[in-house]
This record gives sequence, structure tokens and C-alpha cells, in this order.
Amino acid sequence: MAQQDRSENVILRAENDSLKSEFYRLQAELSKLVCPNCGGPPVPGGVSFDELRIENARLGEELERVCAIASRYIGRPIQTMGALMPPSLELDMNIYPRQFLEPMPPPILSETPSYPDNNNLILMEEEKTIAMELAMSATNELVKMCRTNEPLWVRNNETGKEVLNLDEHSRMFHWPLNLKQRSSEFRTEASRDSSVVIMNSITLVDAFVDANKWMELFPSLVARAKCVQVISQGVSGTNGCLQLMYAELHVLSPLVSTREAYFLRYCQQQNVEDETHWAIVDFPLDGFHNSLQTSFPLYKRRPSGCLIQDMPNGYSRVTWVEHSEIEEKPIHQIFSHFVHSGMAFGANCWLAVLERQCERIASLMATNIPDIGVIPSPEARKNLMRLSQRMIRTFCVNISSCSGQVWTAVPDSSDDTVRITTRKVSEAGQPNGLILCAVSTTWLPYPHHHVFDLLRDERRRAQLEVLSNGNALHEVAHIANGSHPGNCISLLRINVASNSSQHVDLMLQESCTDKSGSLVVYSTVDVDSVQLAMSGEDPSCIPLLPLGFFITPMELMNDGGCKDEANEHNITTGSLLTVGLQVLASTIPSAKINLSSIAAINNHLCTTVQQISSALSSNCIGSCNEGDNGKEK
Repeated sequence: MAQQDRSENVILRAENDSLKSEFYRLQAELSKLVCPNCGGPPVPGGVSFDELRIENARLGEELERVCAIASRYIGRPIQTMGALMPPSLELDMNIYPRQFLEPMPPPILSETPSYPDNNNLILMEEEKTIAMELAMSATNELVKMCRTNEPLWVRNNETGKEVLNLDEHSRMFHWPLNLKQRSSEFRTEASRDSSVVIMNSITLVDAFVDANKWMELFPSLVARAKCVQVISQGVSGTNGCLQLMYAELHVLSPLVSTREAYFLRYCQQQNVEDETHWAIVDFPLDGFHNSLQTSFPLYKRRPSGCLIQDMPNGYSRVTWVEHSEIEEKPIHQIFSHFVHSGMAFGANCWLAVLERQCERIASLMATNIPDIGVIPSPEARKNLMRLSQRMIRTFCVNISSCSGQVWTAVPDSSDDTVRITTRKVSEAGQPNGLILCAVSTTWLPYPHHHVFDLLRDERRRAQLEVLSNGNALHEVAHIANGSHPGNCISLLRINVASNSSQHVDLMLQESCTDKSGSLVVYSTVDVDSVQLAMSGEDPSCIPLLPLGFFITPMELMNDGGCKDEANEHNITTGSLLTVGLQVLASTIPSAKINLSSIAAINNHLCTTVQQISSALSSNCIGSCNEGDNGKEK
């Protein structure tokens, strides 16, 4: 009887997951069915909104029925459709000509975000043995993919990047369990890169097996991560460790959907050609939970990870392989090349961030680096760096689409790149109340490092009136945390007339750059908060509302689309500038946002981009004129 109940429970759970998947898919389709011309409901393929809503209601009833039956077998209630749907967004958008489809608000973001409810997603004892066998197979595949060149990897002469030969991969590797075949609806992404980082292998491995440390190591890539189940602890918690993991990967923009996945992560120390390596490999749950549905677009990790080899003086050589399948879904045009080229989630991006973060951690632990300004002790330096790290992570999470954040398009945007959302915050770490956030992305015909240099330098940024309010900024403390001069933390005094010995306005700023992109993030703080952080007290209660910029290097693929009118030639390089602004719209979390606040932050955002573009244009013209004068001489 118990065996029969278990079988029926598995069937009902699969049916429940299937209905949830269909519900989410219909919900996603509904959110896209808006006519760009009139804002009214189109009739794609002869299906009206009424018919979709009726079908949605029918699926909801069916889902509740299945949940009720399944609850009797597993002895606890199962989340139904009513619990899946958050309440309506408190944004009165009637002033705009476009009609919005009852958008939903994001959940309250905090330092401890909620995770998808998949309590049944654990491996049984009989499945753990199979999982360990798969881990060995995945490790073998990763090692070969890291060390084998042609014909498995073919180098693209134009880009210099390696491309995976899918036919050769299929011939070399055969997954032991029933693996779903690729279809035209899925796109394969595969990349490989290698680099030397300033961190020993033991510390690196420890960061990968600890979900929280992994998130801190990759704040611009990993929005959320969690160890769902420890299948094998291994030796000393690392060698032979096998974990069931959940992760949500993001791009720092609401225009790009996040990628959610459950996968198995295995860590093993091994000898390869008489050299000791650590292998960290992620591989899919195929054969265990094929009906598992996490997000749209669907995302599945194939055996991926890194091979770590110790080098002298505390360095490590890391060879990274990213291999995944992603559902082919439309991506906003401005980010299309960024995602499809592998710049968003490719191996080179992961390694670039890892290399920079390892330098930051080395700086955090160092005791012989001289600091500039009012930093009284090495411990105060560490505490200020940790506060800045929280500021960076908060900014990254708040401007992306992670944690189910729902963003509303502002139709006044000519390129449809401005998005706004609200958050209700009532916890320590951010100002309590209703926070309004606006994000936009703009393509700029200027090199990535030119944009970064303008925005990180407080003296040059003070020229941008919209960002400085006419106030000068004076650096009172400086912490270098990388080999690049742009990788640093600054404490800036805002020189305003109201400043006195009793009241001083400060700004905490961190800027960081690598081959994959750059961040400039800052937040106002008061003197008491800075002194609290430096004294070693818990800084988690210090409220931070960070603003900032995310800059990514780009190449213009379509030469006919943009011309430099001054020089009459095609632009071949440029960058994407994402601006993220946040304001405390009300100190009451339950308050409703007013339209004047929306209009104000939207205007502020547009003015910011215009002033940055103008400043870059002026600098470019000045540089060109200096070059011409030099030639004449």
C-alpha cells in the first residue's frame, strides 16, 4: 500500500509541476500581449484575451484540484495558484497613453531573499548512488573539455574565441542517463577560457562549495544561490563533496531575464598528468526530476565548471568551461548581441570577474597596503570594504530582474529601455519605506574605458550637474583593491553650504573594472554610520540606497546602423551604459506611489544619460582637436 501511495504521489507531483509550468507559460504570454501602437489587446492567431483568461482560470481550478489530492498523500498542504500570484502593483499608470496589463509588484528584497518552494526536490538514498556515478562521469567530461583542443574546440580567427564543435562533443561524450535531445527551441552556449588568479586552490574550492561565499564572489553574475541538499560531505567537506544546488544568474538590467537552475555540484581533487588539480563540476538533474520547472526561459547546465591548479606564491591557474542549453526567447535588441555572443554568461566573463574579485579579497586580507585618508586601522579598513561589498551586492540585485522583480516600461522612452519598479522595505540594511527604482540602458559610441574614467573620477563626475547638484566632492579616504587604478573604494565628502562640524554628508563609492565590464556604485552615508563601520560594530544595520552605473564593452555588429557624423566613418566600438537610480518615495512601506515621483525619477534618469553623453562627446572632440594640432605641428 505504501509503495502504491508513493507511486501515485510521484504521478501527482509530476502533474502538479506540469500544470504549474503551463500556468507560468500562459502568464508570461499574457504579459507580452500588448499592441505597441495602440496599447490594446491584439488577437494573435485568433486567440483573444478572454479565451486566454478562461483557459488560465480552468488551469487554476485543475491545479487546485491536483494539489488537494496530492496533499492527502504527502500529509502537508501544497502551494496553489492563489499563493503563486502576488497582489496588484500600486502604480497608477493611467496618465500614460499605453494601457498596462495589471502588472504585479516585486517581492520585498532583503539580505536573505526567498527561494522557490521545491521542498520535495531531494534525492532519495537509492538515487544518491546514481548521482555519485554521474559526478564521476561529469568530472571526466569536464577535465577532457578543459584539456582537449581541436577538433573539440575550434578557434574563431575573427574573435579569437574558442567555439565548441557540437558534433565532436556528442561523439566524445555520452551521458549515462536518458538525456533529452536538443531541439530547435533551445540554443547551446559553450565557451572556454583560462587565467591566473591571486588565490590558492583551497580558498577557491571553499568559496565554490559554500553558496553564500559563491554569491559574494560573483555579485554581478549570481543573484541568489542555495545548497538544497548535501548528498555527500566528502573528505574535510571538500574532496568528494556532492551538493544539490539552486542558482539564479542575472545580467545587471531588467531587460534581460534571469536564468534559474537546479543542478548538482561535485568537488574532487585528482592527479592529471602528474599534477594535482581540483575539479569543480556542475551537471544537470536529468533522469532524477525531468519535470522540474523553475523559470522562463528554460535553462539547463550541462557539465560545466573549472579546473584549478596551484601556482607559486599563492596563485592558481583556473581553466573554466561553460556549457548550457537555453530556451530560445526574444531578447531586447540592445542586449541581444551581449547575450548571444557569450559576453553575458560565458567562461571569459566568469573568469574576468573571478580574477578581479580575487584581487579584492587579497587586498582585504593584506596588512601592508598603505591607505590614503581617515582610516585609523587595518580592521577599520576591512570593515569599510565589507560595507562597500554589501553596497555593491545590493545595487546588483536591485537593478536586475532577479527574485521575480516585475518592472514596468515607461512609454516615454524612445528606445523602450527605461523600466521602473517599487519595493516595500521594512528591514535593516536599506531605508524603510517605499523605494522607487528606475533603470535605463543606452548604447554609447565611446570606448568602455572612456565612460568608466568619466564616472569613477569624482572631480570629473562633479561636472555632471544632475549627479552632483552643483556640489564638489572631496576624497577623504581611498582604498586600492586591485592592480587597475580604477579598482578602489573611496570615501567622499560632499562639500555643501549646510555642512558643519556637527553635520557632514559623506558618500561611499566603489569602482571596479575588468575585461567583462565595469561598475561605479555609490551611496550617501552619515559620519556616525562610517564611524560605526570602522569601529568593528555590525554594519548590517547601516541603511544603504545605492545608485550607480554598469558599463559593458561592445562591438557594433551592424555598420550601417550608426555613423560618426563628425568624422564620416563607421563606428566599430562602443559600450552599453546602464544607469540605476533609487529614491525613497515614502517612509511608509504601504504607501502608494504618486505619478509626480515617477515623472521626476524618469526625467532625472533621462537627464543623467544626456549629460553623460554630452560630456563624453566634448572630451572626444577635445581629444581629436589635440591630435590634429599635434599633427600640424
